[in-house]
Amino acid sequence: MKSVYLLSACLFVLASCSSPKEQKEEKVEQPAKITELTDYQPMTNPLQKDKFIQINIVVGDIYKAAKAWAAILDIPVPEVRTNHLEYKEEFPYLYRGKPSTCDLLVCDIDMGNWVLELHQADEKASSFREFYDKHGNGVHHLGFEVGELRDEVIKELSDLGFDTNRTLGVYTGSSWTIVDSEDVLGVNLNIKPVK
Repeated sequence: MKSVYLLSACLFVLASCSSPKEQKEEKVEQPAKITELTDYQPMTNPLQKDKFIQINIVVGDIYKAAKAWAAILDIPVPEVRTNHLEYKEEFPYLYRGKPSTCDLLVCDIDMGNWVLELHQADEKASSFREFYDKHGNGVHHLGFEVGELRDEVIKELSDLGFDTNRTLGVYTGSSWTIVDSEDVLGVNLNIKPVK
């Protein structure tokens, strides 16, 4: 019963944040994407359920969403911070395979073994802006930790036909790769070696 209330609250929060903005005329060229899995074979290095680490939700008003989540979870309003993403040689940030720069308002809510992460994208091209312009508020990705198998997992997902170049971000001690899988899985994936 608690799950039903939490799901209802999640839907309320998503619906109460601002609606998507008009799509900009300048569009990022999209590669051909997988639309269905055919001749599916289990992965050699499947994602592990116990290594699920994150749900990321893109919102139009992060301050409003953070207050609403705090109310329904009965926690203090989480801090909102700015993440500046920019391509640097030692710490690359790529969107659709090209060096990119953007700012994200970010808020993390610790849910025990995983994190509920809210993102509000600026107007610059990013996976989060692309998602928001297309869908409005919603779940952008599910995150999984894969350790040293990162390259093998990414290769297998690519071999299945998923676009694994949606986003790559590298930071001290780890990286994150957004796999474009929403047309098949209903959500994108975030593959990280470590949290």
